[in-house]
Amino acid sequence: MKQFIAFVRKEFYHIFRDRRTKLILLGMPVVQIILFGFAISTEVKNVHVAVLDPSNDVMTRRIIDRIDASEYFTVDRLLHSPQELETAFREGAIELAVVFGVNFADRIYTGDAQIQIVADATDPNMATTRTNYASGIIASAQQEMIPAEVSVATIVPDVKLLYNPQMKSAYNFVPGVMGLILMLICAMMTSISIVREKETGTMEILLVSPVKPLFVILSKAVPYFVLSFVNLITILLLSVYVLDVPVAGSLFWLIIVSLLFIFVSLALGLLISSVTQTQVAAMLGSGLVLMMPTMMLSGMIFPVESMPVILQVISDILPARWYIQAVRKLMIEGVDVVLVMKEIVILAFMAVLLITVSFKKFKNRLE
Repeated sequence: MKQFIAFVRKEFYHIFRDRRTKLILLGMPVVQIILFGFAISTEVKNVHVAVLDPSNDVMTRRIIDRIDASEYFTVDRLLHSPQELETAFREGAIELAVVFGVNFADRIYTGDAQIQIVADATDPNMATTRTNYASGIIASAQQEMIPAEVSVATIVPDVKLLYNPQMKSAYNFVPGVMGLILMLICAMMTSISIVREKETGTMEILLVSPVKPLFVILSKAVPYFVLSFVNLITILLLSVYVLDVPVAGSLFWLIIVSLLFIFVSLALGLLISSVTQTQVAAMLGSGLVLMMPTMMLSGMIFPVESMPVILQVISDILPARWYIQAVRKLMIEGVDVVLVMKEIVILAFMAVLLITVSFKKFKNRLE
């Protein structure tokens, strides 16, 4: 046991002696969580709006003022013709336009008043979000301005947003960033660390030591397991106290599921190290096989349900997909652990399968 602890201590020395490794392991999680939490956002903010208002009556001016007063939109252009509207969009000066019909205030009582919302749909998701926000503001303004006894008043459905009423994009990105960072540190760094020993020829020296080959490999994985746990705590603290993303469910089970995912990622790192002989190959294997699919197919950015069937099948075999899904349920929705048992069972099965295959292949190659 003393020899094993000595090997683990040696690996910690290797990690903390390299500044670049320390920067990747401890600095990158902080940068990524802040970047995804603040810079990369799908929220509607500071949308430039133009208004085409041929009526220019009291009611249209109130609606315009309401739009401009919101935190989402800024009315910075008053247009006078449809040609100006098209020119403003082509110049990229606006992302949204509100077009009122002629004699808007008079026609609203007869039921034929018209409002058109025109959006730049080069980004369809953002266009949909912006038009929904604008529609809600306009409908709310009409309800307040039209007397209650008037039957033509706009009826606005009661909308209730569960789990994320402020529609903060951080609620969506934090679980994905957790999966991405843990996968990067455990799988990529572990595989590179072991392959480095094989590439330089020092792995054979380690294997002739009194420590069994199995414990030599574990001593390589233990430091990254510890550092991943530290990063997990750091991400949770930043999420709660900086990004205002609460842990709605059980913190205990959230950590347990995260430790299980860390174990799966370590097994993947060992598997990559068993089939590669150089650090470059290990880096490319980790990046192409793990990192890109984790970002694109795990549900971190794009919903899995919207993907073609073949990509959904590929997504099902990615550990990050099930981990991110479990974190969203536990952290954001606050559900009971019983409703996350499917994800836990799948991750546990992956852990047993991967660790068995990894150790078996690694042992065969070293013999």
